[in-house]
Amino acid sequence: MLYSIAVGLTRSQKRAIILAIDVGLIAISYCLARIVILEQGQALELTSQALWTMAVLLAVGLSFTAFLGLHRIKLNAYELQGMIETACVALGLTLTASLAGFVFAGLQSPIETAIVTGMLFVILSVSARLIMRTVLREIYRRGHPRVSIVIYGAGQTGQQLAAALVTDPMVKPVAFVDDEPRMQNLTIGGLRVHAPAEIDQLIARHDVRRIVLAIPSARPVTQQAIAGQLRATGCEVHVLPSFADLVANNSRGLFETKPINVNNLVDRDLMEEEMPGVSDTYRARHILVTGAGGSIGSELCRQLLSCRPSHLTLLDHSELALFEIERELQEIAPDIPISAVLGSVCDSDLVSEILHDGVIDIVLHAAAYKHVPMVERNALEGMRNNVLGTKVVADAARNAGVERFILVSSDKAVRPSSAMGASKRLSELVVQDLATRSSPTRFSMVRFGNVLGSSGSVIPLFSGQIQRGGPVTLTHSDVTRYFMTIPEAVRLVLLAGSFARGGDVFVLDMGKPVPVRDLARRMIEQAGYSVRDDQNPDGDIEIAITGLRPGEKLHEELLIGSDMLTTPHAKILRAQESHLSEIETAKALQSLRHAIETRNHAVLETTLAQWIEKAEAKETITVNQ
Repeated sequence: MLYSIAVGLTRSQKRAIILAIDVGLIAISYCLARIVILEQGQALELTSQALWTMAVLLAVGLSFTAFLGLHRIKLNAYELQGMIETACVALGLTLTASLAGFVFAGLQSPIETAIVTGMLFVILSVSARLIMRTVLREIYRRGHPRVSIVIYGAGQTGQQLAAALVTDPMVKPVAFVDDEPRMQNLTIGGLRVHAPAEIDQLIARHDVRRIVLAIPSARPVTQQAIAGQLRATGCEVHVLPSFADLVANNSRGLFETKPINVNNLVDRDLMEEEMPGVSDTYRARHILVTGAGGSIGSELCRQLLSCRPSHLTLLDHSELALFEIERELQEIAPDIPISAVLGSVCDSDLVSEILHDGVIDIVLHAAAYKHVPMVERNALEGMRNNVLGTKVVADAARNAGVERFILVSSDKAVRPSSAMGASKRLSELVVQDLATRSSPTRFSMVRFGNVLGSSGSVIPLFSGQIQRGGPVTLTHSDVTRYFMTIPEAVRLVLLAGSFARGGDVFVLDMGKPVPVRDLARRMIEQAGYSVRDDQNPDGDIEIAITGLRPGEKLHEELLIGSDMLTTPHAKILRAQESHLSEIETAKALQSLRHAIETRNHAVLETTLAQWIEKAEAKETITVNQ
């Protein structure tokens, strides 16, 4: 009943009640002040002078309260500023009572009475508001039980979060946890700081459902390790970035926690931001990036701007993607000339025109169809774009005397089982062939696995499924993949390009393959949900197995052979791999063109099987020798 009355009042009614209470407290304060000032044994008499003084006080107090808006301050927001305004009203009452005491003769000790009146009003008004706030919070909480949380990290971010949640109707912080011994056993903002060993006791004592990780200054790997330990308690584990980051990144809610960033999902320590030698290779060069609107291509463009190229040319067949990346780059570096060319890498006349007229120094070829099921269903177009497009750009680069040509390849090119993987393998063979007979141009390629957050990757797919309430679809319970963040992959691609001597096959260190099922489970848990399975039938989101798609592997590989050489960077290796001869490459491309022109899938399959197997057989012979 009390809850219904409290929430049923309008804002105007609440303000009127608070204003009436303040007026009543003014009268009570004056009466109590007179009692205090009167000599012991005297009875309180409300003479006409006293009544006139009280009337003036009520009028002045009402005016001051309304003018300062004291009655409009929400009880939840009544803190230091509200107390200062209360003191201002009390000061006005003191001055008014003093003046009235002299105007209306017969009042005993007018100055003392005025001072005590003001002091009593401050005490009674502040106390009344704090009591009302406590009572109303308790009434509201009974109607809306709050979720108890533990804040891991009693530093600045944790303290700010706790202060922000004091008045939150849905969440209740019950304790801090911090691994810093000097912080333990302290009380901060009314919350005790406990050691990590006490977490289980806190969870049981306060029925904790969520733990918020508030240590944004810690390294991502450290945060991930702590989050893994906390998930074992059965609570939801969220991470809170610094409040400065929340404001800078335009977060939807200032105090909204979020799961661990996708860049930290694979227990991978990110590499350093700066890499010596990269800037010198690309500085003051005219660079062409194909597929500039894609996930990898756009990040290549962003990072190239920090190298200060003399000119950056973007090529993409998607008008929207090209428009967006061009606008973004112009905002980042308005002083660097940027040319956006709309077209396909398969258009030999267009590509030749770009390379000859633009006097290109370096080509980064990232244009490719890469979505495995889509290319599988459209294999002929996949081959046209990925293989023949690479041939067009590579030939044009060689004819134009380009200094460096760097092909962005994929781990799916290693013993390919899909049309997409086969197209990337043939692309590598084309570049390797040109590298053997091209003196001015240094051809190289960089091979790596999946990148987190790229279009078509499992991360955005799983995120969307989790937001819709599941299920999260997994092709196989044992499927594994190599993962790397987009910025890290691009930095290594640029660095590998600076190492190129000609014919190099660079392989990026992707770490250990990650079970995709573990990735899905981690994303579900870090989004604040539980996995529904046989062990937990009441969980929130199910992981559904759909079966491997056509052309999809259970496990990916990065190497065709085992002969690896080191490079100046520990995360980049140089593979020593055999390839087709010039005549064999020409025959393979001739057969491929015939299959595409005649739309003959059978010829395509035969061509791929014949020449890719031949290349792999050469590698096997080389290894055995």
